[in-house]
Amino acid sequence: MTPPPARERLNRHLARRGVASRRHADELISAGRVAVNGHLAQVGETVSDEDSVTVDGRSVRALPAFLTLLLNKPPGFVTTTSDPQHRPTVMQLVPPAPGLVPVGRLDSDSRGLLLLTNDGELAHRVAHPRFGLRRTYHVRLASPAADAQLRRLTTGVELDDGKAQALAARRSRRADEIEVVMGEGRRREVRRLCAALGLEVVDLRRTHYGPVGLGSLPEGQCRPLDDGELRSLRLAVGLSAADDV
Repeated sequence: MTPPPARERLNRHLARRGVASRRHADELISAGRVAVNGHLAQVGETVSDEDSVTVDGRSVRALPAFLTLLLNKPPGFVTTTSDPQHRPTVMQLVPPAPGLVPVGRLDSDSRGLLLLTNDGELAHRVAHPRFGLRRTYHVRLASPAADAQLRRLTTGVELDDGKAQALAARRSRRADEIEVVMGEGRRREVRRLCAALGLEVVDLRRTHYGPVGLGSLPEGQCRPLDDGELRSLRLAVGLSAADDV
């Protein structure tokens, strides 16, 4: 006799397929956006791989060979797969997937756009400064920056690990906020660059990584890159546009 198919909680089923973290999956279910075999799903429901599961009417496919996620990282989480000091890591905010790692750095006290992928070549190229992916940050300061300080951000200053400079720096909508575009992601580079010019950073949020933008994704939530975003990102670092290679 053939054994019945293995069943698992619906939120884990969605998380394993990169739809959302378990917590966010439960929120999707509670909002009536998930259906199982044509009926609205319930939190705590169990499913098997033989069930038809849809989110917003779209079928949930099996986890692709490569998964790339966009996370809106909150402050207080370290950007690493594990931490010997037992601090919270960004891996606690994303669904489990084999080989998934954060790409590049985003300090514990910083927030905003972070990419995670299990595509090793994509991760290498996105993080490496040779491929020139621009990183855009919104930086809130303790007091407004002077014109001379803004100019110095782009002409650059010498730090202990070499010269650092922004590709662009301009005032934002708030008087105490600036937008800074960097061409690399060295350790705490934006904060150290600002500190060298006498600018005290109160809050730092990354909004763009190359062609990928944070958009309206709530803080603490993640989602897979859509097909267009993934194609744009791959092309930006010289890879094939196909997202299954």
